[in-house]
Amino acid sequence: MDANADQIDFWNDAAGRKWVRLQELIDRQLADLGRIVIERAAPAPGERVLDIGCGCGASSLELATRVEPEGSVLGVDISEPMLARARERTQQAGLDNLSFQCGDAQVASFQPDSFDLLHSRFGIMFFEDPPAAFTNMRRALAPKGRVTFVCWQPLSENPWMRIPMAAALPHLDPPPIPAPGAPGPFALGDDARVWQILDEAGFRDIEIESHERTLTVGGDENLERTVDFILEMGPTGAALRDAEVALVERVRADVIDAVAPYHGEAGLCMESRSWIASARA
Repeated sequence: MDANADQIDFWNDAAGRKWVRLQELIDRQLADLGRIVIERAAPAPGERVLDIGCGCGASSLELATRVEPEGSVLGVDISEPMLARARERTQQAGLDNLSFQCGDAQVASFQPDSFDLLHSRFGIMFFEDPPAAFTNMRRALAPKGRVTFVCWQPLSENPWMRIPMAAALPHLDPPPIPAPGAPGPFALGDDARVWQILDEAGFRDIEIESHERTLTVGGDENLERTVDFILEMGPTGAALRDAEVALVERVRADVIDAVAPYHGEAGLCMESRSWIASARA
């Protein structure tokens, strides 16, 4: 798994533990988008599903209920802390057709023709070499297999991440600008690049649809708790990873002011944009 060594280290350290701690809030925030991409994938009873970047298992659990009793789901992720939580949830749900594997899908040795559906909910933006990763995953699909996934559009198209980050930046040293397509939440923000990656990997019938969705950020009705969530997650959380408490408090005050106009009875409701991509092997 050396190809993605930096990502492996990142998701097995504090980041993985943080996602486990915030799992319920993250799942509530992404629940609607998760359902949409699963409906687009249309998993059927008896199908074999590979769930890439499955994290704490929310999408894997839903997929497993869609394909039972004879179907099966394998969730793959590089984060041991998140997989431990996914296994715990699977045991609690009493599902025996769902299993998990710690591995890097870019280089993992999947059996050829062993899956009918490749699925991902925001789990495929972290590969060092996306064409190689999708080529490897395509080999695991049956001849009539398909792929469906959702990924974020650029930061500029996602106010729920852009606005808090803009409020934080005056307090911070200018962050390094990542190389285009570098592993991270916006690695697949360019739909032309997504199409090219799938095409180079050997997929056909490629469709990429822009999807706009209002998110209840942090899945919480309380503004201050939601801002605490923002300061831990996404680009704002990344920028503050090693910040001192006093700096975080100054940023927190400005982020509250920046997002307060979007807060109401339902919580902090802000717009998001993602790509929903699908193709056939």
